[in-house]
Amino acid sequence: MSNPATKKIEVLSSEIRIVAISSQDYICLTDIARYKGKATTDDLIRNWLRNRNTVEFLGLWEQINNPGFNPVEFDGIRMQAGLNSFTLTPKQWIERTGAIGIQSKTGRYGGTYAHADIAFEFAAWISVEFKLYLIKEFQRLKDSERQTLGWDIRRNLAKINYRIHTDAIQTHLIPAQLSKAQISFVYASEADLLNMALFGQTAAQWREANSEAKGNIRDQATGAQLVCLSNLENLNALFISQSLPQSERLNRLNQIAIQQMKLLTADERTPQLPEEKEDK
Repeated sequence: MSNPATKKIEVLSSEIRIVAISSQDYICLTDIARYKGKATTDDLIRNWLRNRNTVEFLGLWEQINNPGFNPVEFDGIRMQAGLNSFTLTPKQWIERTGAIGIQSKTGRYGGTYAHADIAFEFAAWISVEFKLYLIKEFQRLKDSERQTLGWDIRRNLAKINYRIHTDAIQTHLIPAQLSKAQISFVYASEADLLNMALFGQTAAQWREANSEAKGNIRDQATGAQLVCLSNLENLNALFISQSLPQSERLNRLNQIAIQQMKLLTADERTPQLPEEKEDK
């Protein structure tokens, strides 16, 4: 069973672990080294660390990103780097200089991890081809995370505004000592008021027409519709506080929904509510 805090990407048939340390992505150097030699991962990392160019790069990265970096110890390491007798392990580098760009993790999910900036350099030392594919898969992961975050923000915005909306209903529409059934009926009516204004149908009508679909009418909404829905919920709360009758609120909200959806998307159109015929 994998560590839930560990993310994984696949690069040229190799599984690469990524962990978050101080809100930064650290990529497993041990996994990258396995691409070149599964039995010699530690030796590969040590050989890379003893390279003078590597030491120079790591020192510069630490000076830029780590206020606690020890420049005196670094100068001593840099003077020895490249000599035949020079050796350096990740643990020695961390303990002597106070480095944060490389981290050693022990235990079942252990290994040597490095900040993405450093991991990409190590990957280039292992294989230029591997580095390019690593960057590509890492970017794909970050794009997916951003899309998920954007969806969560829109859903949370709708939930927050729904709370404002239901509070307004409770304050202005629900008399004291109503039964639970009556309260539920009022909430359902207001929810369907917004559904009608934006989607042109109630939740029950949508479910009847989409019996095989998962979730409900709002789960199937686009990002533009969720933004519009959030705005409608706030406006409906305002209209309720002004004691506007439901029919007037529905008409206003529908007109606003049409205007906002025209601005939010050029491809989708919110249906106009049919006008009620006057009794003759």
